[in-house]
Amino acid sequence: MSIESTSSARTPVRLYDSLTRSTRELFPGADGRFGMYVCGPTVYGPAHIGNFLTFLRFDVLYRLLRTAGYHPFYVRNITDVDDKTIERSQAEGRSLGEFTAAWTERFQADCASLNLLPPDAEPRATDHIDEQIALIRRLEEKGHAYKASDGSVYYRVGSFPEYGKLSHFDPGMLRQQERNSAGTRNLADEYDRDTVADFALWKARKASDGPVAWDSPWGPGRPGWHLECSAMSMKYLGGSFALHGGGEDLCFPHHENEIAQSEAATGRPFAQHWMHAVHLLVEGKKMSKSEGNFFILEDLTAKGFHPAAIRLALLGGHYRQQFNFTLNGLEAAASALGKMESAVEDLLQRAGKERADWPAYVRAVPPPDWGAFKDAWSAIRNDLNTPAVLGALHTAFRSLRKEADAAGIEASLAAAGAILYILGIELFARPGGEPSPAEIPAAIAEKAATRWEAKKARNFAEADRLRDELGQEGWQVIDHAGGYELQPTETDA
Repeated sequence: MSIESTSSARTPVRLYDSLTRSTRELFPGADGRFGMYVCGPTVYGPAHIGNFLTFLRFDVLYRLLRTAGYHPFYVRNITDVDDKTIERSQAEGRSLGEFTAAWTERFQADCASLNLLPPDAEPRATDHIDEQIALIRRLEEKGHAYKASDGSVYYRVGSFPEYGKLSHFDPGMLRQQERNSAGTRNLADEYDRDTVADFALWKARKASDGPVAWDSPWGPGRPGWHLECSAMSMKYLGGSFALHGGGEDLCFPHHENEIAQSEAATGRPFAQHWMHAVHLLVEGKKMSKSEGNFFILEDLTAKGFHPAAIRLALLGGHYRQQFNFTLNGLEAAASALGKMESAVEDLLQRAGKERADWPAYVRAVPPPDWGAFKDAWSAIRNDLNTPAVLGALHTAFRSLRKEADAAGIEASLAAAGAILYILGIELFARPGGEPSPAEIPAAIAEKAATRWEAKKARNFAEADRLRDELGQEGWQVIDHAGGYELQPTETDA
């Protein structure tokens, strides 16, 4: 599948800006490149669907910018050192590097399953210690940082008059930054500070850190969480770039602190545009293990949902509105995916093409004429309105049922391919090659049918139980829109 944009002209894209609280047109930098930095995962365990919802939204933006001729350069970092990664790696008796490398690989594999494009750069915090130390020294020289008695270094919030401009918080009302990227209490922030609003740039080594420490002008320790993103974005995108983003929980304190330390160091605006994605609910509640609604990707694929359907379901909510993710919604998305596949296959057949020809249309290249898909193209460029895009897609496919002109069908395939490229929806990706009914024992077929009826009735516990029984009897169930397949479990000869 081609992902290169060959568009020579830039088509405007408008997006809500958290800093100005207004929807504004995006502009690339002076070099013609659109530098975008997104705060990535902290790799101490599997990412959950809420994490992937955020990364999916930025993936769609990245794809849109490629298609619209912005020439984006996408940086998404890996946080591989903080309290949680240190604590978990020590509990497992593994080095920090070994522990975080395994979870980074898992994250990247899940991203690939959900058809997220890899960023242009994916820097890890531990690979950029020198850059972070250099940034702290620069802040010290400018009077924005100070060393505490325990060897930690803090940012002096009072030295930056514009602190709070992103989140619109009054720094005089701040208490302390006591939560780290994993959402747990950050012990390093209990160190000695001039004021409670000041935050750690360098954290002096504690006994509980074990061997995790780097030498620095202030003694052994490790960088603060906020610092890493400033240092790495500067290295890959320069001191000022087009867009910075992440989940809504990062607006304060993380992004606020990034602005303070970055602009104090460079004297320039840090990011020209700020994008924050709202979190999701699951079955109407905040996601938590105690509620039984905490899902990682593996949980959903084990229930028979293909990643393409999961991605389509997640696109059903606008990034600035609370989205309620449900298993019923996943069922609906799987059905909608099947309808899209049927519509595209119908167009292919009328154009004298086959399924194998479809990937050639899925490109980051705007067609000469958007035709029936012009409303979808307009909606995605107007504040990344994915729900409106999906509605416009349905309308467009329905309107093309009576299209007879071969050239018109060919043009429609190009337009549909560009929109589906932006959304990252893979058609015809679900597995096939099921055995013929004659090869499936009657008892197995009957049990599979009973399981399917349980699944349609949303009795997932019973469906899972029957799936496990089928697995023990040597059969794998693969669900897809409107049905399922049975395949014999592969065994070693």
